[in-house]
Amino acid sequence: MTRTLILMRHAKSSWDHPDLTDHDRPLNDRGTASAKAMGQWLRDNGHLPDAAISSSSERTGQTFLGLGLNIPITFTRALYHAGPEVMMEVLQGQSAETVLMLGHNPGIADFADRLVAQPPTHPRFADYPTCATTVIRFDAGAWYDIGWREGQPIDFAIPREVMG
Repeated sequence: MTRTLILMRHAKSSWDHPDLTDHDRPLNDRGTASAKAMGQWLRDNGHLPDAAISSSSERTGQTFLGLGLNIPITFTRALYHAGPEVMMEVLQGQSAETVLMLGHNPGIADFADRLVAQPPTHPRFADYPTCATTVIRFDAGAWYDIGWREGQPIDFAIPREVMG
């Protein structure tokens, strides 16, 4: 049995609202376009999650909406600027076979790096730009059975390449 994680950093956010807290910053126009493109990329490549778990920030919520996926989602403050250990704990509490997780850097880049046995050869994997997405497969019957360096990267993409 396998489990698949689709790990996505939120799309590009706006800095045009100095009155908003970091948690409440929305996407900018580029971010909205990137989220839509990455949703199409997921569909075109058959990377369809059964459920999603996301940081409670405005920009991760808007990223999820832009993907156009009709799946259940849970928003949690625990993933807001979370580190790898917290992200792992949240993931291990999931039950769906394929999970989309939306979060923030630097935690999401560290999490992706620690999950995979060998990183993808893509030059942007290490810095995990906005809306970067890695699809990682695990040979495990449940999320609580996965560990560090056990994942096999199946795919990796960034909006700039997806959008052409």
